Amino acid sequence: MDAGLQDLQGKAERVKPSELLGLLEEFYRGKAGLLRRHEALARVAAQYDLNNIYQYVIAREEQHETWLRDAILASGGQVPPVPPAESDLGPSGNDGQRSLAGRDADALEAFVATWRPRVAAVNNARHRLMLDLILGETLEQARFFRQAAAGSVDVLGRRTGGARTAGGVLPSRWVE
Repeated sequence: MDAGLQDLQGKAERVKPSELLGLLEEFYRGKAGLLRRHEALARVAAQYDLNNIYQYVIAREEQHETWLRDAILASGGQVPPVPPAESDLGPSGNDGQRSLAGRDADALEAFVATWRPRVAAVNNARHRLMLDLILGETLEQARFFRQAAAGSVDVLGRRTGGARTAGGVLPSRWVE
């Protein structure tokens, strides 16, 4: 274990059961906000490999949202509303999409930096484990976006034979 983290945990004040629900609700709002942003960006990330990263991240974030929703309801709370994703997503084209991926990596890393000390203070082992798992996967997602921002196209794996998929992804599934 990191000595700095152990020192931080020793100084952390424990979360009271009455405060746990508020913490879960706040964490939910933050994580659900990131999910809504990623859903919006997946609609404009036409580059095939980058869109695959967004789809993978969205699938995991949907699972995180389900875990958090279940924990909130089990604690007697109500699932808080989440504001819609921002409408100004930024530049388009490959360079613009890589820039968006870099900003997503920054946002995910900032989320983890904000929440890591607060999660360390949670004394409900089940909820702390769930929150730690979500934070760990969030760092993995940030690494994916950081690699995509650097131009890597094989973040989720390499294709057999090295063949690339030509073209891009449509912004919606069905075109009429």
